[in-house]
Amino acid sequence: MPLSEHEQRLFEQIERSLAEDPKFASAVRASDPRFHARRRLLVAAGVMIAGLALLVYGAVIKTPPLAVAGFVVMLASAAFAVQSHRRAQSPDLHVVGGTTSRRRPRGRSGRRPSILDRIEDRWRQRPEGHR
Repeated sequence: MPLSEHEQRLFEQIERSLAEDPKFASAVRASDPRFHARRRLLVAAGVMIAGLALLVYGAVIKTPPLAVAGFVVMLASAAFAVQSHRRAQSPDLHVVGGTTSRRRPRGRSGRRPSILDRIEDRWRQRPEGHR
């Protein structure tokens, strides 16, 4: 149902007043899950670069344990980045003030649906005229 003109004006006025409030903007940004996920990805990228530097330094001074430690640091930060990226893409993120979460339907036995499961679902859901 569309808003009346009066409601639209009130909504725009509230929107303007909230946009001008720096405390509100920082509070919303600080509680935004995407902001935290982006920050985790940047930290993981920085640690990965540090691990690469450690690996190269260990190889240059011919100290294998140092090079291996650099590789392990890179591997761990890559895993952390992938986990953070997946968490950022998750529909279960809570929005400011949100208490409900939306769950994706899972395939057989509660696991993530495989590509074959998704293809079968698309085949079943296609329009009747295309059979």
